[in-house]
Amino acid sequence: MTATLAPLGWLVVVVLFGSVVPVVPTGAAVSGAAALAAHQHPLTVLLVVAAGALGAYVGDLTTYVVLGWGGERIARRLHWLREPQRFERMSARVREGRVSMLLVSRLIPGGRVPVLLAGAVAGLTWRRFAVANAPASVTWSVLYAAIGVVGRAVFPEPWQSVLAAIAIVLLVSQGLGWWSRRRTAPVRPPATP
Repeated sequence: MTATLAPLGWLVVVVLFGSVVPVVPTGAAVSGAAALAAHQHPLTVLLVVAAGALGAYVGDLTTYVVLGWGGERIARRLHWLREPQRFERMSARVREGRVSMLLVSRLIPGGRVPVLLAGAVAGLTWRRFAVANAPASVTWSVLYAAIGVVGRAVFPEPWQSVLAAIAIVLLVSQGLGWWSRRRTAPVRPPATP
């Protein structure tokens, strides 16, 4: 049992750190751990889901507190939030109670931090955020663990399924990021001669 708990503890730490410092591919960590767990014992996948969700939840709470302290200063410094209409629209959605944005933002690469920042600046209470973020963190962890389990179902060797799960996560993340950037790119009017 101790052999299982130590890697799960590290998974919590990696996901927590990646939630606070969003350069760590936390989804790939959960998918890889789930693929490996599915090879060892299928019930261990549930522990991977719990560890991933716990790390994501605590990391998001930490990020939200930090953004609450310096939110407006941070918003002014970030180049993707210098367009006031974009930030104001996001803040208005959070103020209106569209807490489902937390769920969607957790699943879209690069979407979580802007929504957390908008919520912090818009005055979403910490308690409301904490309650709304729990299902978002669990859903995120279940989704990425499922990707790992699919990798396990396709490949017979543990290392193959771990690599497949990580590759799938990275490809999907890059594809969603590309689609999101393309969708939000400003439309330029045609040049007039």
